[in-house]
Amino acid sequence: MKRAIRYLRFSQLGQSNGSIERQELYTDQWIKFNNVQLVDTFIDRGHSARTFDRPDFKKLHEFILRHHKSVDYLLVDQLDRFSRDAGEAISMVKKLQKKYNIQIVSVTEGITFDYETPGSFFRAGLQLLLAEEDNINRSIKVKGGIYTAKAKEGRFIFKIAPFGYKKVGERKERSLVVEESEAKIVRFIFDAYLRNVPLYKIKEDAYRLGFDRKGNMAIERVLSNPVYAGLLYVEPYKNYPGGYFPAIHEPIIDMLTWQMVQSKMKKPEKTRTVIDNEIPLRGILKCHCGNSLSGAASRGKSGKYFYYYKCRFSKHNNISAVKAHDQFLGACELMSLPEAKVKQLRNDCEAALEIEMDDRGKRLKTKKQELEDVQEKLFAVEEKWIRNEINKDTYDRWYANYNHAILNLQGAIERLSDDHSHKFHVLNKHLDLTTDMKYVYTKANTLQKREFINLVFDNNLYYQEGIYRTPTMMELFAHNSLLMKERGFLIYEKKRDNHTIIPLSGERGIRTPGPLTVNGFQDRRIRPLCHLSGRKIR
Repeated sequence: MKRAIRYLRFSQLGQSNGSIERQELYTDQWIKFNNVQLVDTFIDRGHSARTFDRPDFKKLHEFILRHHKSVDYLLVDQLDRFSRDAGEAISMVKKLQKKYNIQIVSVTEGITFDYETPGSFFRAGLQLLLAEEDNINRSIKVKGGIYTAKAKEGRFIFKIAPFGYKKVGERKERSLVVEESEAKIVRFIFDAYLRNVPLYKIKEDAYRLGFDRKGNMAIERVLSNPVYAGLLYVEPYKNYPGGYFPAIHEPIIDMLTWQMVQSKMKKPEKTRTVIDNEIPLRGILKCHCGNSLSGAASRGKSGKYFYYYKCRFSKHNNISAVKAHDQFLGACELMSLPEAKVKQLRNDCEAALEIEMDDRGKRLKTKKQELEDVQEKLFAVEEKWIRNEINKDTYDRWYANYNHAILNLQGAIERLSDDHSHKFHVLNKHLDLTTDMKYVYTKANTLQKREFINLVFDNNLYYQEGIYRTPTMMELFAHNSLLMKERGFLIYEKKRDNHTIIPLSGERGIRTPGPLTVNGFQDRRIRPLCHLSGRKIR
């Protein structure tokens, strides 16, 4: 009595298990009609036939290696269940017959593959080629549909929504809607990255806030995802261009922020800076040669540890952390604002916040009106559908468009309705602290200290010949710059007239021109204080 094994497969987990039941039914009929004994069955669920890299097909192959002498047939419902790659399939069935003397049988197509019978070989090869052609056509249609959905309609088509969004609606009408509790974490990640917070610290803080995506590159994936800026990346399709296309969902961050982050991520990665509370300036304070100073502890004869800031060139800076910190605190003390300036700042800030609140109110009113207009349009479409004035395809298209717009407008209204009056309270509570900047810096944590230095000095704080030096400093805090220089704390020189001053480059101090103008990243960070102080940004 002949013996057979069979292989059953369906490619999409969303398909009905009836696909497997049907294949079992047809192969059972063939087994009964031909009086063949079934030895074993192998089933792959949710695996494509493009390759043979499938779990149960591997088990099938292992079974054949061990028991091929007791097997005569390998049954499939159709040859495309076996494989949709004609070349690989022909090679495999030839190997099964010539090496193991096992014949492939396609029960519904009525083909028993025999390499030595020309008609059988031709029919099997033709069926496999037709299956591959069908696969190619299906792939083209899928790619065309994806391109249309993303590039033309601006729809996010993936099953899982990115962190910060949720999917609402039914199947093809599903759209992304901002999940505000998660969106706050996304905004924190982007903002912290632009503030030069180390990635490992961003990850720690994000998980503490509720970020739940796993993986070593989870934060980088968020930072590089165009979805958060209201964009979709689309692969080229035939003669149609690829690239970034506007999406219909509401963005979580503005376009400028996303572009700034992408530009920053393209720059070569620097050595990872580990935050240490004993040496908060490590990695942001620079040597006169232009290299960032590292920091480490040195053990003295008494066993006590002393911290130092060091340049990688041994003949350059090697500064006691205690001395460096005392000097900087002296500079901070002279940065303190007089009470008259604080009063002016308070008035300017309150005026700016009033303008912002008024603008939010106007935008909220506009969004509410837009929502009413879209809802009326949707109602009109429904009326036409009820009166049979439009067909179902037209109704579905307009319903999807209007429904997307309604969801986005509702999200915008919800955020614009948030109470921001607490900003006035925060302003009044903390603005007086600027009269004692030494206290502000001392009470700040390490990350806040680093952010303060990058903000005030535009990432251009150097150390040379026993004193801090900078070509860029916020004018708001530079009113005592002459006293800072006189007391040996900080030299602030706007113009590079003296070329013996930073930055230099190389161990021998070979000068190289460096960018001293404020770039896009610093512009964004110094804009709030410049705006609040009533000064224009250069």
